Amino acid sequence: MLQWLDIFDAAPVRKVAKGGPVFRQGDRVLSMYLVRSGTVALERPMTDGIALTLHIANADMALAEASLFADTYHCDAVARTDAEIASLPRATFLAEIRDYPDAALSLIETHAKEVQAQRTRIEILRLRRVAERLDAWLDLYGEPAKGEWINVANQIGVSAPALYRELAKRRD
Repeated sequence: MLQWLDIFDAAPVRKVAKGGPVFRQGDRVLSMYLVRSGTVALERPMTDGIALTLHIANADMALAEASLFADTYHCDAVARTDAEIASLPRATFLAEIRDYPDAALSLIETHAKEVQAQRTRIEILRLRRVAERLDAWLDLYGEPAKGEWINVANQIGVSAPALYRELAKRRD
């Protein structure tokens, strides 16, 4: 069974340094991207100069796949770490999806899981207290690996110091 990631097996890969763009808002959509390594954020520049993070893509995640059906990008893609990005022409990617239904189904499955994760995150973010957010996250995912608490803080929408204060309370 062909997975959608397999479509990128022979795709060229380019390195993007931390802070560098993969594409910018307003650029024409010509390619489909796969993050091979590193982290890339989709950001929309706001009028006050702050960038609103819409999505963060890590290794083996598609980047701006919703743009496959747009003329131009509606946000910037900026490397949060040094990254390696594979790219295929949009027409090539769409032809592969059309020709290999298993690949299309695996892409749909990937996106369904992402929608579920986003819905869960929204519900966690609706909780008011850090303790409630942390409890909900831990109930769903269990304790993170050592060094990953900072990622938990990001996922539950609290500052690292606020999370660490809550963890200290629980140790006492």
